[in-house]
Amino acid sequence: MTNALQLPHSIDPAAERHLTGENAILLLLIALLTFAAFVTALVFRANDDNRLTSWQWVFADAQAVRFAVIILLSIALAYALRKVSLPPRSARTWLFVSSFAAGAAFWSAPEVIVDTARYFAQAKYLSLYGIGAFFEAWGKDLHAWTDLPLVPFLYGLIFRLAGEERIFIQVFTTLLFAGTVILTYHIGRELWDATLGFYGGALLLAMPFLLTQVPLMLVDVPAMFFIALAIFTMIKAFKLGGAGWIAAAVTAVTLALLSKYSAWLMLTVLIPVLVVYARKTPAATLRQAGVVAGLAAALFGLLLLAKTDVIIEQFRLLWDYQRPGLGRWHESLISTFLFQIHPFIAAAAAWSLYAAIRRKDLKYAIISWMLALALLGQIERIRYLIVLLPMLALMAAYGLREIRNVEARAFAAFCAVASSLAIALFAYLPFLQTASAANLQKAGAYLDGLDVAQVEVITLEQPRVAINPVVSLPLLDLFTRKALTYRPELTFFPAPAGVGTSPLRFTWEYSLPRYYHEASSYPEPHNTVALIFGDPPQTLPPRVAQRLERHCLASEFMASEGVYGYQTFVRIYQPALLPKPHCPHGGIE
Repeated sequence: MTNALQLPHSIDPAAERHLTGENAILLLLIALLTFAAFVTALVFRANDDNRLTSWQWVFADAQAVRFAVIILLSIALAYALRKVSLPPRSARTWLFVSSFAAGAAFWSAPEVIVDTARYFAQAKYLSLYGIGAFFEAWGKDLHAWTDLPLVPFLYGLIFRLAGEERIFIQVFTTLLFAGTVILTYHIGRELWDATLGFYGGALLLAMPFLLTQVPLMLVDVPAMFFIALAIFTMIKAFKLGGAGWIAAAVTAVTLALLSKYSAWLMLTVLIPVLVVYARKTPAATLRQAGVVAGLAAALFGLLLLAKTDVIIEQFRLLWDYQRPGLGRWHESLISTFLFQIHPFIAAAAAWSLYAAIRRKDLKYAIISWMLALALLGQIERIRYLIVLLPMLALMAAYGLREIRNVEARAFAAFCAVASSLAIALFAYLPFLQTASAANLQKAGAYLDGLDVAQVEVITLEQPRVAINPVVSLPLLDLFTRKALTYRPELTFFPAPAGVGTSPLRFTWEYSLPRYYHEASSYPEPHNTVALIFGDPPQTLPPRVAQRLERHCLASEFMASEGVYGYQTFVRIYQPALLPKPHCPHGGIE
């Protein structure tokens, strides 16, 4: 009687116990691999040659037991989330909120990459003088190096409309990061399904290095967004057609072209997109591709016509300097894929190649194209690889799909994300907050509290690295509302030998925008002075000592991470009230 009433799909209790046992073993294996990945990286951290957040620096003074507990807690959190249905309802909201929150957690980090000076100076120029003046000066009076104008233009609009505050830039770049996560989800959904897309978007949070770049005033995160947008809109244009999607694709491709020169190479990813969709409707797809390519080229051509001499010079610089520089400025693939990105992503992405070949899945070429270009071109610096990280995340999601056990697959993804966020928040972020770059951040806040109209900035020679210290001026300016002045006659820094092949060459060819010189046309002898230098026992040049002889030391900012060559210590001097000042803080030192 019992057998007659048994439901046809009920599971035998013995079989259920067997499945539960297998599931437990699989989950335990994933947990052990997650913990082992952290411990292995910690033990072999000397092999991480990343230039910004190397594990040998980030974990130099780490308490191993403390971080082991943190990783174990992240694994426990992943275990608690393993039964969440993926993708969840409102997947886009879930991805957007979590990615924006992760990026916003890094807003307190200082600007640790000196390239910020260029983008800030260009943005401030637009904010002060307007759009027309910006385009007139760009590449001439306004130093452009190898930068394209789009991202500094957008930053300048933000300054002009919202105010010259770093927080507005950080909100913008964090929105672009969260937007990239959403676009990654949509690309995966369009090519395969929503589950793969969701895993792809979520795995962007398992890349600690990427999170450190989100709040910085650079071009890498915006370029990543625009390339992802170009891929998505081209897929939609080929699938659905229509003037709206074609116009969106033209706009996205043009924005990507105007964001960064290296984006041009990565935009060749649209070739496999074309090949995939041309199989079904070749004539219509080729026609749509021709329209998008033609209109995008025409729009970009407007810039080329207006700035032909600048663009040609930039191409020469890219070919003669940047191209051979790729062989000198590199970080190992071990560093990138086993330290700065969670190892689960590298493993899943490698496995995805086998799975795609086995399935003869031509669409896989779309997400693997950019990584193949980087590997073939031996591009081995992680900052140059940021634009392809969304596609790497989709490759990893493709590989994770091979785990048939849904609970185990979710657990593996949550382990990668949770442990990576733990490392980023409790190791990377505290390390960056102790960097000497934070001195500029704190000094700017201190200056904002002073009742002074303007501040004179003096920069001293950097003894540990061949960099023109004048770039410290715009880096300080980013963090203060005070008008800054600079008089180059106080200090002179000749370019050192070998600067032609240095990654910091741009600092020696950099010229300060006119607004700093205009402010110092009539220097006030009683101005507050901010002195930026690179070594605490550094001796003041005679002219600088003379300039400060009637000033007293008011405050100093001397934090240092102890590993970067470029150090920015700051001392603030206030004018003395007496003819022969007695300075309780130690004089000019």
